[in-house]
Amino acid sequence: MNWIGVIPAITTNLRANGAVDHAALARHCRWMINSGCTGIVCCGSLGEAATLSFEEKIAVAATCMKAVGRRAPVVLGIASLSTGEAVALAKAGAKAGCSGLMVLPPYVYSTDWREMKVHVAAVLRATNLPGLLYNNPPAYKTDFTPEQIAELAAEHPNLAAVKESSGDTRRVTAIKALTGQRLQVLVGMDDAIVEGIYSGAFGWIAGLVNAFPVESVALFDFASRGDKARAAALYEWFLPLLRLDTVPKFVQYIKWVQAEVGRGTPVIRPPRLPLAGADLAQAKAVLAKALRDRPKL
Repeated sequence: MNWIGVIPAITTNLRANGAVDHAALARHCRWMINSGCTGIVCCGSLGEAATLSFEEKIAVAATCMKAVGRRAPVVLGIASLSTGEAVALAKAGAKAGCSGLMVLPPYVYSTDWREMKVHVAAVLRATNLPGLLYNNPPAYKTDFTPEQIAELAAEHPNLAAVKESSGDTRRVTAIKALTGQRLQVLVGMDDAIVEGIYSGAFGWIAGLVNAFPVESVALFDFASRGDKARAAALYEWFLPLLRLDTVPKFVQYIKWVQAEVGRGTPVIRPPRLPLAGADLAQAKAVLAKALRDRPKL
């Protein structure tokens, strides 16, 4: 499992009736890898995992793996209402052939460290697959502190990486200070990627990459190799789009942008509804400016 580089948290392509469009999903995965991405994360928040059934999640993972073959690893998002279901999903993902697991706190129930530690530990112990701990306190109301992450790393050899989405890039340096080279730290918020890399992150679980993979890979490469002038120029262009990844309607925004650039449909599952009113106007304005000023790479 390689946690370095741009790893899309892919959207789940849906037909007009809400069913998963596996053919479109496969094409999308191949486009991501052909554009220079280093892996695929499926069934995450952006993949509308909360609206996918257990069976749909495994089917999505299977489609992704078949699409990319041995060219790149596929990581399955593990998020459930219960620890029991999360463990079962992890085991099913391993049996299906996934290369890694992205471990989220349980949906709905956000509580203290004692209970969250037991939940994460159960998922990590369920398989031998490398695990990516997803820390996103703005969305899930559970905050895994650097000290807690270090504790998990000491107790679970297969905890390999952290997707840090607190929005505080100081967390990157804090985790590295406590764990050294033990864990790979990846940025999980699109509009913090350059700052995260400069703080020591080596990977990016990305969102807008679903519509702009070439620009995403270029931005990551510029920042990673210290080409600050090019990184700054590309980041300035990209930021209005990247900020669409960090709001409650990020799924609607990113799928709408994908559709507008000819790479998918804006279909989402309720309770999400299509963009309308001020939200749609904002999306149109941001994308129009981005396309008008799109840099040549």
